[in-house]
Formats: sequence, structure tokens, C-alpha cells
Amino acid sequence: MESLDLRVLADALQWRRVGHAVTLVTVVETWGSAPRPPGALLAVRDDGVVSGSVSGGCVEDDLIAQIQASRQDRSATQLHTLDRPSILTYGVSQEEAARFGLPCGGTLRLVREPLVDTTWVESLLDRTARHELVARQLSLATGSVRLLPAVRGQAMHFDGSVLSCVFGPSWRLLLIGAGQLSQAAAQIALMLDFEVLVCDPRDEYAATLRLDGVKRVMGMPDDVVRALVPDAHTAIVALTHDPKLDDMALLEALVSDAFYVGALGSRRNQASRKERLAEHFGLTPAELARLHGPVGLFIGAKTPAEIAISIMAHIIQVKNAALSVQSVPEPRACLLNNPLS
Repeated sequence: MESLDLRVLADALQWRRVGHAVTLVTVVETWGSAPRPPGALLAVRDDGVVSGSVSGGCVEDDLIAQIQASRQDRSATQLHTLDRPSILTYGVSQEEAARFGLPCGGTLRLVREPLVDTTWVESLLDRTARHELVARQLSLATGSVRLLPAVRGQAMHFDGSVLSCVFGPSWRLLLIGAGQLSQAAAQIALMLDFEVLVCDPRDEYAATLRLDGVKRVMGMPDDVVRALVPDAHTAIVALTHDPKLDDMALLEALVSDAFYVGALGSRRNQASRKERLAEHFGLTPAELARLHGPVGLFIGAKTPAEIAISIMAHIIQVKNAALSVQSVPEPRACLLNNPLS
């Protein structure tokens, strides 16, 4: 469900549109210390160019060689068979694991499928762009693909004949404020493959926002959050240090489905903020408990870049815990941050 897999599909679609043959490879099962999880996706172009990874580089060279060899050797009688998906296994023995560089005897089971019909790819990318969760079902017997609605938490499933993988929308980060800290956080979020939005109605701050890939959203913070319709793939962080702006965003964010809501400020300021939000705007204790404030992990950060790292590290921690089947409660220290006033 990572947006990296959507990028792999986007690359594969673009390659097919310009006439390249493309093969998709999906990790369906791992044993031992295999470096990539089930569902990880790789696209291999006919000239050996790849997008994505199934092993962190351990078996990709062999996969490329196998795929290219099968294309060169195929005959008319092989055509039908080679257009069907097939199963590959790497690292069955300790010797093979060592040869392919799989750590600790790890084993990978993969499904390889030629990308012939791209209609489903176009539809899947369109639906995830509209923030839908989509399950792709691949029949190994026929190579046919079905797209079905999925729910958050739905896992990849493979029974030997049907492979079902869940694809979701890109993770989004909405930053309230366009100051130096916001720009540092935006840069890190882009590297982490987040879609980054920035809202700051103060032109004197927004005028300095010059980051490729970051979108400025016009309007007041509460209107912007409401219009965004935050879902379980959205994080919202208020960083203006101006209660009139930050509180407006938090009013809407804390009653939304956003998986992470944070605000800059010291513990004393956060206590005052919660009192205001409860007394004047009627937010409940449960809603206020969703607020991560002071925002970020406590790492003794001082500079804007260090504080941005602490914020993004906490967002990633919460994101990954939400995706885990058995979430580990976050340490108490994670709720503390730099005592900024």
C-alpha cells in the first residue's frame, strides 16, 4: 500500500505506452530475513531498466537475466504459456541464499507476470489518486485482473492461485505555515514520498515557499482542512506558532480521520491550547487526546532541520504503527518535544 508501488505502476504504464514490453514481479511470501516485505513490487522493462525492488538488489540481476532470456527464447508454441503469470522462488537452500545475497538464509517467493493489458493500471492509478483503497486480484491461471474496493488494514493475500494486493493513495502531509521549519519538514516529507501541501494565508511567509513538488493551498486553515477531507492517509501539523491560525486548523483536524495531528509549542502552551479548544470550541477529551503536542519525537533538537527530523520521524512511527497488525504502544517520551515557546 506504499505510494512507492504506485510509482512502479506509473513507470510501467509509461513504458508500455511507448512500446516497451514490461514484466511485473511481486513478493508474495518471505522466510527468514528477506529484505523486502510481501506486496513489494518490481517492474522490469525489456531493455533491463527497472523500477522498484523485491529484494533490495539481491536477486534483481538474476530476475532481469531470466526475463530477457525468456523473451529471446520464446517460440510461437511458448507464446500462450509465457504470457501467463508464474511463480519463482529464491533462496530455498542455504547455498542459494548465500549466492543471491539474501541475509540469514532468507527466502523469497515471487509472482512474475507480463504486463499485457494496461487498462487496470490506468484505472487503479486514477482511483488511488482520488484517495480510494483498491484491491487488485490477479488470477495465475488466466492472467486476468480485477479491481475491487478495499478497506484499511486489509492485507495482501495469496492462496497459490489468486494474488490479492492492496493499493492505497499517497500519504499526504498538510503543513500549516510556510516558515523555515515548515520548509525543512516539507523537504524531508518529499524524500519520504509524501504528497506535501502547505497552507499559510500570510503572504509575507508564503512568498518564500519555493520547493519543487510542494503545493500551496490557498485559504484560511480551517477552510483548507475541511475542504481537504482528511483521511487515514493524511497527517496535519500546525507550525505557525500563531494560535489564531494553528487553532483554526486543529479545530477541523482533530475531528477528522487524519492519522496524525500535531502542533508546535511548549508543554505549557499545549496545555493552554487544549483549554481554549475545550472551553470555547467544545472539543471533547477524546478529540484533544489525538493532538501530538509538543509535536515530534524528543531528540534534543535545536535547529529547524533537527526539529523537522523529529516531526517526520514521529509521523513515520505513528504511520507504521497504524499499519502494523500488532501495534506497539508508543513510548511516553514520544509525546514530548523540544520546549519551544
